[in-house]
Amino acid sequence: MPDDLDIEELADRAAKGDAAALDALLSRIGPQVMRQCLRLLPCRQDAEEACQDALLQVARKIDSFAGRSKFSTWLHIVTANCARQTYRSLKRRAEEQSMPQLPLDTADPRTTSVIAGSRLDLLDALERLEAHRPELVAPLVLRDLCQLTYDQIADHLAIPVGTLKSRIHDARRHVRASLQAT
Repeated sequence: MPDDLDIEELADRAAKGDAAALDALLSRIGPQVMRQCLRLLPCRQDAEEACQDALLQVARKIDSFAGRSKFSTWLHIVTANCARQTYRSLKRRAEEQSMPQLPLDTADPRTTSVIAGSRLDLLDALERLEAHRPELVAPLVLRDLCQLTYDQIADHLAIPVGTLKSRIHDARRHVRASLQAT
């Protein structure tokens, strides 16, 4: 498999069943997926778990990539969803262990950086938002965390740009209120 193929072409070939293209694609996107997981999750070990889950999802579901949007947009969505799912799983496991003080619930300022604590607060706020207004989560995550353009997000979600901007505005308002309440 030539190294000069771009990721979009590799994804297209992999979606059509080319195993060598899938291997090359996973190798090329691995570092990018890990960087995105590290932006979302405060602990490297958790980010590594989410990264592995995301790469596994790509391998399993590449045939569902239809090319309606760019592969990179699809990959951002898969990665963000895996990172959020990893956080939910970690939180659920901690709750099941019934520890009196959950390390995931609130960041201890003596042991947690401001950025890491903020990430946990944001993930919790996104969970609360998803419980009440699930249609607002994907636009906010794709714009503010994945830093996709409005056009990329609107194309992927198949909604007008104006609707997208309205949803992002509403989501930011809800998340801001949720963060201020904590």
